[in-house]
Amino acid sequence: MTTVENGSGTRELTGKRALVTGGSRGIGAAIVRRLLDAGAEVLATARSATSTVPEGAAFVAADVRTLAGAEALAAAAHEALGGVDILVHNVGGARPHPSGLAIPDEEWQDALDLNFLSSVRLNALLAPGMRERRSGAIVHVSTAAVVPPAPPFLHYQAAKVALENYSRGLAAELAPSGVRVNTVSPGRTATPGGEATRKHWESLGVGPGAVGTPPLGRDGRPDDIAHAVLFLVSDRASWLTGQVVGVDGGEYPRG
Repeated sequence: MTTVENGSGTRELTGKRALVTGGSRGIGAAIVRRLLDAGAEVLATARSATSTVPEGAAFVAADVRTLAGAEALAAAAHEALGGVDILVHNVGGARPHPSGLAIPDEEWQDALDLNFLSSVRLNALLAPGMRERRSGAIVHVSTAAVVPPAPPFLHYQAAKVALENYSRGLAAELAPSGVRVNTVSPGRTATPGGEATRKHWESLGVGPGAVGTPPLGRDGRPDDIAHAVLFLVSDRASWLTGQVVGVDGGEYPRG
């Protein structure tokens, strides 16, 4: 495995054990690579048993949309790593619909399970160990596109807004134990999943259609998000918790 020095110039995560959900492609795979490059031992997950992850990472197939799936993943993490010091919730997604009212009930539930409750359940299983060790870092991957509301994607946006609020609350609860919780909110990023979603949205005739370039002049790259995650789980961010960090090229300014 090729080693790439991270921003601090050292393998700053040596000895750390990391779990990354949705780590087989796009942003998730970039996060796995950056954590490996920084010296962490990494277990990556994806729903399909045929998924591949960056060289050097361990892999387990996991469907975190259910409590049973989260429990199985937590057990696998303890078996493979002996515990988790860094937990990155990257898994997520949903498909757009012609309108908010057209989103079926089962897709509302799936969006909540995948984009919100998967994090709640896995944190409930793994954060207590961090609290006992009085050390740990949790990062939730949300989306910068939670505003303005977009009817075709309301189920996804609502789940991510809930995730961000939950993340702040969990940060307050765990801070006295030295466990930090933050959120990264990516903007439009060049990934296969993102491109497929945008094409589907445009095909409905109700999506954003042609969109302008973000103020910084290009779409995001998976590594842009991964660098932010690496910073937040490192000791360089030891005074940061309860934050939502937008990584979007200035496309979605928040007040």
